[in-house]
Amino acid sequence: MNDTTAPPERTLRIKNMVCRRCIMAVRSELERLGLEPLRVGLGVAVLPEPPSAETLEAVREALRPLGFELLGDRRAQTVERIRNAVVEWVHYGGGDPNVNLSDYLSERLGRDYDSLSRLFSEATGTTIEKYLTAQKIERAKELLVYGEMTLAEIADALRYASAAYFSARFKSVTGMTPGAFRRLGGCRRKPLDEV
Repeated sequence: MNDTTAPPERTLRIKNMVCRRCIMAVRSELERLGLEPLRVGLGVAVLPEPPSAETLEAVREALRPLGFELLGDRRAQTVERIRNAVVEWVHYGGGDPNVNLSDYLSERLGRDYDSLSRLFSEATGTTIEKYLTAQKIERAKELLVYGEMTLAEIADALRYASAAYFSARFKSVTGMTPGAFRRLGGCRRKPLDEV
């Protein structure tokens, strides 16, 4: 069951979930509250039954200290779903590598890309493309610090056309080459929820 087929009355939309540890933390809190989620993914938790107002407040209070926030507004939920889909696409290899992000988002969210792009820009003050670039650069920083991949492999993993184009984009965003960043050892990385 993906987040577009789960009944909305049983689906919690959660802001700031950006990694697998976030999923584990949210699952743990929901279980601690006696809720046995059917599924927990980036930005979403599906419960077996619709939660009461009291239960929602308990979830809200349990998640707040961990840096998560329940989303109620439909527009905010859609923006968070876009963010989560971009994070999944960049950091976890979501979707077919031959499919571009706009097609991936349209299919994933069941809406045309132009409306998603307009909503995202209005709500965040930035474009999906700029958010994608920021996520790609943070993922590149992570891969550079690990030191296990060549620049060409990183460029390929992040769906850049070439290592040269990747290096140019990296330098234009960070002000330094990927090699210089690698030598720094990752001291300029950001947590994903701050990108």
